[in-house]
Amino acid sequence: MIIRPLLRVGRQLAGASVLALSLFAIASSGAAEPIKIGHYGSLTGKDGAFGAATGKGVRLAIEEINAKGGVLGRPLVYLVEDIQSKQGEAATAVKKLISRDKVVAVIGANASANSLEAAPICQNSKIPMMAISSTNPRVTEVGNYIFRICFIDPFQGAVLAKFAATSLHAKRVALLTAVNSPYSVGLSEVLRRDFVARGGEIVAEQKYNEGEKDFRAQVTAIRSAKPDVVAVTGFYTEAALICLQARSLGLDVPFIGGDGWEAPQLVELGGKAVENTYYSTYFSAENNAPEVRSFVERYKARWNNEVPEGVSALGYDAMYLIAAAMTKAGTTDSAALRDAIAATKDFPGVTGRTTIDEKRNSAKAAVMLTVKNGRSQFFESVTP
Repeated sequence: MIIRPLLRVGRQLAGASVLALSLFAIASSGAAEPIKIGHYGSLTGKDGAFGAATGKGVRLAIEEINAKGGVLGRPLVYLVEDIQSKQGEAATAVKKLISRDKVVAVIGANASANSLEAAPICQNSKIPMMAISSTNPRVTEVGNYIFRICFIDPFQGAVLAKFAATSLHAKRVALLTAVNSPYSVGLSEVLRRDFVARGGEIVAEQKYNEGEKDFRAQVTAIRSAKPDVVAVTGFYTEAALICLQARSLGLDVPFIGGDGWEAPQLVELGGKAVENTYYSTYFSAENNAPEVRSFVERYKARWNNEVPEGVSALGYDAMYLIAAAMTKAGTTDSAALRDAIAATKDFPGVTGRTTIDEKRNSAKAAVMLTVKNGRSQFFESVTP
Protein backbone atom coordinates (compact mmCIF):
# COMPACT_ATOMS: atom_id res chain seq x y z
CA MET A 1 0.00 0.00 0.00
CA ILE A 2 1.62 3.19 -1.19
CA ILE A 3 1.14 6.74 0.07
CA ARG A 4 2.59 9.51 -2.05
CA PRO A 5 1.99 13.08 -0.88
CA LEU A 6 1.87 15.48 -3.81
CA LEU A 7 4.74 17.94 -4.28
CA ARG A 8 7.08 15.83 -2.16
CA VAL A 9 9.41 14.45 -4.78
CA GLY A 10 11.59 12.36 -2.49
CA ARG A 11 8.63 10.55 -1.03
CA GLN A 12 7.09 10.13 -4.46
CA LEU A 13 10.25 8.43 -5.72
CA ALA A 14 10.45 6.25 -2.65
CA GLY A 15 6.80 5.28 -3.08
CA ALA A 16 7.34 4.56 -6.76
CA SER A 17 10.34 2.37 -5.91
CA VAL A 18 8.35 0.39 -3.37
CA LEU A 19 5.55 -0.07 -5.89
CA ALA A 20 7.99 -1.13 -8.58
CA LEU A 21 9.61 -3.67 -6.25
CA SER A 22 6.19 -4.96 -5.19
CA LEU A 23 5.07 -5.41 -8.79
CA PHE A 24 8.44 -6.98 -9.72
CA ALA A 25 8.07 -9.45 -6.85
CA ILE A 26 4.56 -10.34 -7.99
CA ALA A 27 5.69 -10.81 -11.59
CA SER A 28 8.75 -12.89 -10.53
CA SER A 29 6.62 -15.18 -8.41
CA GLY A 30 4.29 -15.88 -11.26
CA ALA A 31 1.37 -14.43 -9.33
CA ALA A 32 -1.58 -12.89 -11.08
CA GLU A 33 -1.28 -9.28 -12.19
CA PRO A 34 -2.50 -6.97 -9.40
CA ILE A 35 -5.54 -4.73 -9.64
CA LYS A 36 -4.62 -1.14 -8.86
CA ILE A 37 -7.05 0.92 -6.79
CA GLY A 38 -6.45 4.68 -6.51
CA HIS A 39 -7.43 6.96 -3.63
CA TYR A 40 -6.98 10.72 -3.44
CA GLY A 41 -7.70 12.61 -0.26
CA SER A 42 -6.54 15.15 2.29
CA LEU A 43 -4.22 13.10 4.49
CA THR A 44 -2.58 16.26 5.85
CA GLY A 45 -3.57 19.90 6.27
CA LYS A 46 -6.70 21.32 7.84
CA ASP A 47 -8.95 18.50 6.54
CA GLY A 48 -6.38 15.79 7.17
CA ALA A 49 -8.51 13.92 9.68
CA PHE A 50 -11.04 13.06 6.96
CA GLY A 51 -8.61 11.61 4.45
CA ALA A 52 -6.61 9.73 7.06
CA ALA A 53 -9.71 8.12 8.58
CA THR A 54 -11.08 7.23 5.14
CA GLY A 55 -7.78 5.66 4.14
CA LYS A 56 -7.77 3.43 7.21
CA GLY A 57 -11.17 2.07 6.25
CA VAL A 58 -10.10 1.48 2.64
CA ARG A 59 -6.87 -0.23 3.71
CA LEU A 60 -8.62 -2.53 6.13
CA ALA A 61 -11.02 -3.61 3.38
CA ILE A 62 -8.18 -4.23 0.91
CA GLU A 63 -6.22 -6.25 3.46
CA GLU A 64 -9.26 -8.39 4.19
CA ILE A 65 -10.06 -8.89 0.51
CA ASN A 66 -6.48 -9.86 -0.29
CA ALA A 67 -6.42 -12.27 2.66
CA LYS A 68 -9.40 -14.02 1.06
CA GLY A 69 -7.67 -14.36 -2.32
CA GLY A 70 -8.22 -10.94 -3.85
CA VAL A 71 -10.67 -10.20 -6.67
CA LEU A 72 -10.93 -12.36 -9.79
CA GLY A 73 -7.96 -14.29 -8.45
CA ARG A 74 -5.81 -11.13 -8.42
CA PRO A 75 -4.46 -9.13 -5.46
CA LEU A 76 -5.44 -5.51 -4.91
CA VAL A 77 -2.77 -2.82 -4.78
CA TYR A 78 -3.64 0.43 -3.02
CA LEU A 79 -2.17 3.73 -4.26
CA VAL A 80 -3.07 6.96 -2.49
CA GLU A 81 -2.23 10.57 -3.22
CA ASP A 82 -2.28 13.21 -0.48
CA ILE A 83 -3.87 16.44 -1.76
CA GLN A 84 -2.87 18.21 1.48
CA SER A 85 -6.23 20.00 1.89
CA LYS A 86 -5.29 22.30 -1.00
CA GLN A 87 -7.54 23.44 -3.81
CA GLY A 88 -6.35 22.36 -7.24
CA GLU A 89 -4.39 19.33 -6.03
CA ALA A 90 -7.22 16.83 -6.53
CA ALA A 91 -7.04 17.17 -10.30
CA THR A 92 -3.28 16.65 -10.29
CA ALA A 93 -3.60 13.61 -8.04
CA VAL A 94 -6.22 11.90 -10.18
CA LYS A 95 -4.30 12.55 -13.40
CA LYS A 96 -1.31 10.76 -11.87
CA LEU A 97 -3.36 7.84 -10.60
CA ILE A 98 -5.01 7.33 -13.99
CA SER A 99 -2.22 8.18 -16.46
CA ARG A 100 0.83 7.01 -14.57
CA ASP A 101 -0.46 4.28 -12.27
CA LYS A 102 -3.22 2.88 -14.50
CA VAL A 103 -5.73 2.40 -11.69
CA VAL A 104 -9.03 0.74 -12.57
CA ALA A 105 -11.09 2.74 -10.08
CA VAL A 106 -10.66 5.86 -7.96
CA ILE A 107 -11.87 6.40 -4.40
CA GLY A 108 -12.36 9.98 -3.14
CA ALA A 109 -12.79 12.58 -2.08
CA ASN A 110 -14.27 13.75 1.20
CA ALA A 111 -14.90 17.43 0.52
CA SER A 112 -17.29 18.14 -2.35
CA ALA A 113 -14.97 20.82 -3.73
CA ASN A 114 -12.18 18.24 -4.17
CA SER A 115 -14.51 15.72 -5.81
CA LEU A 116 -15.77 18.38 -8.21
CA GLU A 117 -12.17 19.06 -9.27
CA ALA A 118 -11.37 15.41 -9.89
CA ALA A 119 -14.66 14.11 -11.30
CA PRO A 120 -14.33 15.60 -14.81
CA ILE A 121 -10.95 13.90 -15.23
CA CYS A 122 -12.32 10.51 -14.16
CA GLN A 123 -15.33 11.00 -16.40
CA ASN A 124 -13.26 11.94 -19.45
CA SER A 125 -10.91 9.00 -18.79
CA LYS A 126 -13.87 6.64 -18.26
CA ILE A 127 -12.54 5.49 -14.88
CA PRO A 128 -15.20 4.91 -12.19
CA MET A 129 -14.89 7.25 -9.20
CA MET A 130 -16.56 6.65 -5.84
CA ALA A 131 -16.82 9.80 -3.73
CA ILE A 132 -16.77 9.14 0.00
CA SER A 133 -18.44 12.00 1.87
CA SER A 134 -19.00 14.55 -0.89
CA THR A 135 -22.65 15.38 -0.34
CA ASN A 136 -23.11 18.19 -2.88
CA PRO A 137 -25.54 16.93 -5.58
CA ARG A 138 -23.40 18.37 -8.40
CA VAL A 139 -20.67 15.77 -7.84
CA THR A 140 -22.46 12.87 -9.53
CA GLU A 141 -24.02 15.19 -12.10
CA VAL A 142 -20.58 15.40 -13.75
CA GLY A 143 -21.18 12.14 -15.59
CA ASN A 144 -22.08 8.49 -15.62
CA TYR A 145 -18.73 7.27 -14.24
CA ILE A 146 -19.12 9.28 -11.02
CA PHE A 147 -20.72 7.68 -7.95
CA ARG A 148 -20.91 8.30 -4.23
CA ILE A 149 -21.22 6.02 -1.18
CA CYS A 150 -22.82 8.68 1.06
CA PHE A 151 -26.16 10.48 1.16
CA ILE A 152 -26.52 13.94 -0.43
CA ASP A 153 -27.06 17.45 0.92
CA PRO A 154 -30.82 17.59 0.26
CA PHE A 155 -31.21 14.50 2.45
CA GLN A 156 -28.81 15.70 5.16
CA GLY A 157 -30.22 19.23 5.16
CA ALA A 158 -33.71 17.82 5.61
CA VAL A 159 -32.46 15.64 8.47
CA LEU A 160 -30.96 18.67 10.25
CA ALA A 161 -34.11 20.75 9.72
CA LYS A 162 -36.28 17.98 11.14
CA PHE A 163 -33.92 17.43 14.07
CA ALA A 164 -33.87 21.13 14.98
CA ALA A 165 -37.64 21.39 14.79
CA THR A 166 -38.72 18.13 16.39
CA SER A 167 -35.92 16.96 18.67
CA LEU A 168 -34.63 20.37 19.80
CA HIS A 169 -38.06 22.05 19.51
CA ALA A 170 -36.49 25.07 17.82
CA LYS A 171 -38.59 27.83 16.30
CA ARG A 172 -35.72 30.21 15.49
CA VAL A 173 -32.51 29.07 13.78
CA ALA A 174 -29.40 31.05 12.83
CA LEU A 175 -27.13 29.91 9.98
CA LEU A 176 -23.36 30.20 9.64
CA THR A 177 -22.21 29.22 6.14
CA ALA A 178 -18.72 28.80 4.65
CA VAL A 179 -19.29 30.60 1.37
CA ASN A 180 -16.22 29.12 -0.35
CA SER A 181 -17.38 25.55 0.33
CA PRO A 182 -19.92 23.95 -2.05
CA TYR A 183 -20.72 21.50 0.74
CA SER A 184 -21.56 24.22 3.27
CA VAL A 185 -23.51 26.35 0.79
CA GLY A 186 -25.62 23.40 -0.36
CA LEU A 187 -26.32 22.18 3.16
CA SER A 188 -27.39 25.63 4.34
CA GLU A 189 -29.68 26.04 1.35
CA VAL A 190 -31.64 22.87 2.07
CA LEU A 191 -31.67 23.36 5.84
CA ARG A 192 -33.06 26.88 5.37
CA ARG A 193 -35.76 25.74 2.96
CA ASP A 194 -36.91 22.75 4.98
CA PHE A 195 -36.86 24.47 8.36
CA VAL A 196 -39.01 27.31 7.03
CA ALA A 197 -41.35 24.75 5.44
CA ARG A 198 -41.79 23.26 8.91
CA GLY A 199 -42.98 26.63 10.20
CA GLY A 200 -39.66 27.77 11.63
CA GLU A 201 -37.84 31.05 11.08
CA ILE A 202 -34.25 31.73 10.00
CA VAL A 203 -33.50 34.71 12.24
CA ALA A 204 -29.91 35.37 11.11
CA GLU A 205 -27.54 34.30 8.35
CA GLN A 206 -23.83 34.96 8.65
CA LYS A 207 -21.00 33.96 6.32
CA TYR A 208 -17.33 33.10 6.63
CA ASN A 209 -14.50 31.64 4.56
CA GLU A 210 -12.74 28.38 5.33
CA GLY A 211 -9.44 29.13 7.02
CA GLU A 212 -10.71 32.10 9.02
CA LYS A 213 -9.91 32.20 12.75
CA ASP A 214 -11.95 35.09 14.13
CA PHE A 215 -15.73 34.71 14.09
CA ARG A 216 -16.63 37.13 16.86
CA ALA A 217 -18.38 39.60 14.56
CA GLN A 218 -20.62 36.89 13.11
CA VAL A 219 -21.31 35.40 16.55
CA THR A 220 -22.19 38.80 17.99
CA ALA A 221 -24.67 39.43 15.20
CA ILE A 222 -26.22 36.00 15.71
CA ARG A 223 -26.45 36.47 19.48
CA SER A 224 -28.47 39.64 19.02
CA ALA A 225 -31.01 37.71 16.90
CA LYS A 226 -31.75 35.39 19.86
CA PRO A 227 -31.90 32.04 18.02
CA ASP A 228 -32.97 28.79 19.66
CA VAL A 229 -30.35 26.86 17.67
CA VAL A 230 -27.28 27.79 15.59
CA ALA A 231 -26.40 25.68 12.54
CA VAL A 232 -22.78 25.76 11.36
CA THR A 233 -22.72 23.93 8.03
CA GLY A 234 -18.95 23.89 7.47
CA PHE A 235 -16.17 21.63 8.70
CA TYR A 236 -14.85 20.73 12.14
CA THR A 237 -11.90 23.16 12.22
CA GLU A 238 -14.02 26.29 11.95
CA ALA A 239 -16.96 24.74 13.83
CA ALA A 240 -14.81 24.16 16.91
CA LEU A 241 -13.48 27.72 16.85
CA ILE A 242 -16.96 29.15 16.33
CA CYS A 243 -18.24 27.23 19.36
CA LEU A 244 -15.30 28.41 21.48
CA GLN A 245 -15.88 32.05 20.57
CA ALA A 246 -19.65 31.75 20.90
CA ARG A 247 -19.41 30.37 24.42
CA SER A 248 -16.97 33.09 25.42
CA LEU A 249 -19.47 35.68 24.18
CA GLY A 250 -22.33 34.14 26.13
CA LEU A 251 -24.14 32.37 23.28
CA ASP A 252 -25.10 29.12 24.99
CA VAL A 253 -27.84 27.73 22.71
CA PRO A 254 -27.36 24.32 21.02
CA PHE A 255 -25.15 24.21 17.92
CA ILE A 256 -25.74 21.69 15.14
CA GLY A 257 -23.85 20.69 12.01
CA GLY A 258 -23.46 18.09 9.30
CA ASP A 259 -21.02 15.25 8.71
CA GLY A 260 -18.26 17.83 8.18
CA TRP A 261 -18.04 18.05 11.96
CA GLU A 262 -17.09 14.42 12.43
CA ALA A 263 -13.45 14.22 13.47
CA PRO A 264 -11.63 13.77 16.81
CA GLN A 265 -10.24 17.26 16.29
CA LEU A 266 -13.70 18.73 16.92
CA VAL A 267 -13.32 17.90 20.61
CA GLU A 268 -9.55 18.42 20.66
CA LEU A 269 -9.96 21.97 19.35
CA GLY A 270 -13.28 22.85 20.95
CA GLY A 271 -13.02 21.19 24.34
CA LYS A 272 -15.94 21.97 26.64
CA ALA A 273 -17.30 24.49 24.14
CA VAL A 274 -18.53 21.67 21.88
CA GLU A 275 -20.25 19.74 24.69
CA ASN A 276 -23.96 19.24 23.96
CA THR A 277 -23.56 20.02 20.26
CA TYR A 278 -25.07 17.72 17.62
CA TYR A 279 -24.14 16.62 14.12
CA SER A 280 -25.43 14.27 11.47
CA THR A 281 -23.37 11.47 10.00
CA TYR A 282 -23.60 8.05 8.31
CA PHE A 283 -22.53 5.64 11.02
CA SER A 284 -22.27 5.11 14.75
CA ALA A 285 -19.69 2.82 16.27
CA GLU A 286 -22.20 2.30 19.10
CA ASN A 287 -24.62 0.53 16.74
CA ASN A 288 -25.23 -2.97 18.15
CA ALA A 289 -25.82 -4.65 14.77
CA PRO A 290 -23.54 -7.74 14.57
CA GLU A 291 -21.84 -6.58 11.36
CA VAL A 292 -21.06 -3.19 12.91
CA ARG A 293 -19.74 -4.71 16.16
CA SER A 294 -17.50 -7.03 14.13
CA PHE A 295 -16.22 -4.16 11.97
CA VAL A 296 -15.48 -1.97 15.00
CA GLU A 297 -13.52 -4.76 16.67
CA ARG A 298 -11.46 -5.47 13.54
CA TYR A 299 -10.85 -1.76 12.91
CA LYS A 300 -9.69 -1.20 16.48
CA ALA A 301 -7.40 -4.23 16.31
CA ARG A 302 -5.82 -2.93 13.08
CA TRP A 303 -5.51 0.72 14.08
CA ASN A 304 -4.22 0.81 17.66
CA ASN A 305 -7.62 0.76 19.35
CA GLU A 306 -8.98 3.72 17.35
CA VAL A 307 -12.75 3.86 17.05
CA PRO A 308 -13.88 4.12 13.40
CA GLU A 309 -15.57 7.31 12.26
CA GLY A 310 -18.28 7.68 9.65
CA VAL A 311 -15.79 8.26 6.83
CA SER A 312 -13.76 5.20 7.91
CA ALA A 313 -16.86 3.06 7.55
CA LEU A 314 -17.73 4.68 4.20
CA GLY A 315 -14.23 4.04 2.86
CA TYR A 316 -14.50 0.41 3.95
CA ASP A 317 -17.90 -0.01 2.29
CA ALA A 318 -16.76 1.79 -0.88
CA MET A 319 -13.87 -0.64 -1.39
CA TYR A 320 -16.04 -3.70 -0.77
CA LEU A 321 -18.73 -2.39 -3.13
CA ILE A 322 -16.18 -1.82 -5.92
CA ALA A 323 -14.73 -5.30 -5.33
CA ALA A 324 -18.21 -6.82 -5.51
CA ALA A 325 -18.86 -4.95 -8.76
CA MET A 326 -15.62 -6.26 -10.29
CA THR A 327 -16.60 -9.79 -9.27
CA LYS A 328 -20.07 -9.36 -10.77
CA ALA A 329 -18.65 -7.91 -13.99
CA GLY A 330 -16.03 -10.65 -14.20
CA THR A 331 -13.53 -8.05 -15.41
CA THR A 332 -11.85 -4.77 -14.54
CA ASP A 333 -12.81 -3.27 -17.88
CA SER A 334 -13.96 0.26 -17.12
CA ALA A 335 -17.30 0.18 -18.95
CA ALA A 336 -18.30 -3.18 -17.49
CA LEU A 337 -17.19 -2.08 -14.02
CA ARG A 338 -19.15 1.15 -14.34
CA ASP A 339 -22.27 -0.78 -15.31
CA ALA A 340 -21.88 -3.19 -12.41
CA ILE A 341 -21.48 -0.37 -9.87
CA ALA A 342 -24.53 1.39 -11.32
CA ALA A 343 -26.55 -1.82 -10.95
CA THR A 344 -25.79 -2.16 -7.22
CA LYS A 345 -28.94 -2.92 -5.24
CA ASP A 346 -29.24 -3.47 -1.50
CA PHE A 347 -25.49 -3.99 -1.01
CA PRO A 348 -24.87 -4.94 2.66
CA GLY A 349 -22.31 -2.74 4.39
CA VAL A 350 -21.41 -1.46 7.82
CA THR A 351 -23.08 1.88 7.00
CA GLY A 352 -26.30 0.13 6.04
CA ARG A 353 -27.62 -1.29 2.80
CA THR A 354 -26.62 0.64 -0.31
CA THR A 355 -28.59 0.97 -3.51
CA ILE A 356 -27.13 3.14 -6.26
CA ASP A 357 -29.99 5.14 -7.77
CA GLU A 358 -30.42 6.46 -11.30
CA LYS A 359 -28.38 9.55 -10.43
CA ARG A 360 -25.56 7.38 -9.04
CA ASN A 361 -26.25 8.51 -5.48
CA SER A 362 -26.58 6.33 -2.40
CA ALA A 363 -29.55 6.89 -0.10
CA LYS A 364 -28.80 6.05 3.53
CA ALA A 365 -30.42 6.70 6.85
CA ALA A 366 -28.64 9.30 8.99
CA VAL A 367 -27.67 9.21 12.63
CA MET A 368 -27.32 12.17 14.98
CA LEU A 369 -24.37 12.18 17.34
CA THR A 370 -23.88 14.46 20.33
CA VAL A 371 -20.71 15.40 22.21
CA LYS A 372 -20.89 14.30 25.84
CA ASN A 373 -18.03 14.06 28.33
CA GLY A 374 -15.44 14.75 25.68
CA ARG A 375 -16.54 12.19 23.09
CA SER A 376 -19.13 11.77 20.37
CA GLN A 377 -22.04 9.52 21.31
CA PHE A 378 -25.08 8.19 19.49
CA PHE A 379 -28.18 10.35 20.03
CA GLU A 380 -30.83 9.16 17.58
CA SER A 381 -31.56 8.00 14.04
CA VAL A 382 -33.33 10.47 11.75
CA THR A 383 -35.00 10.18 8.37
CA PRO A 384 -36.53 13.31 6.79
